[in-house]
Amino acid sequence: MKSLVLLAEEAQQQPQQPQGPLSGPMAPIFILGLVMLFIVMVVFPSQRRASKQQQEMLATLKRGAKVLTNGGIVGTIVSAKDGEDEIVIRSEDTRLRIKRNVVVQVLGTDEGEAAKS
Repeated sequence: MKSLVLLAEEAQQQPQQPQGPLSGPMAPIFILGLVMLFIVMVVFPSQRRASKQQQEMLATLKRGAKVLTNGGIVGTIVSAKDGEDEIVIRSEDTRLRIKRNVVVQVLGTDEGEAAKS
């Protein structure tokens, strides 16, 4: 009979919930706040920095620079005028007229082409 009384008392007791900063009804809001703080402090500044570096690279394109386009074409700049959105590159025996913003990377300079200017 005593064992039945003990079982009845155990059934009536509330189970103890762990106490801590990530327990309770505010935990999802706290975690969401931490994620938002991470995005604002880390992701946004790095995107702005990369965009600024890309704009500086595009502004400094000049004749004789070897460039890589986002389409995978490697060529040497033949004509690039300040203020214009288009540049002319030479790749092997072909001349291509492309927009400045498709240039992804400057690979170096072609001294022979740079001396022609």
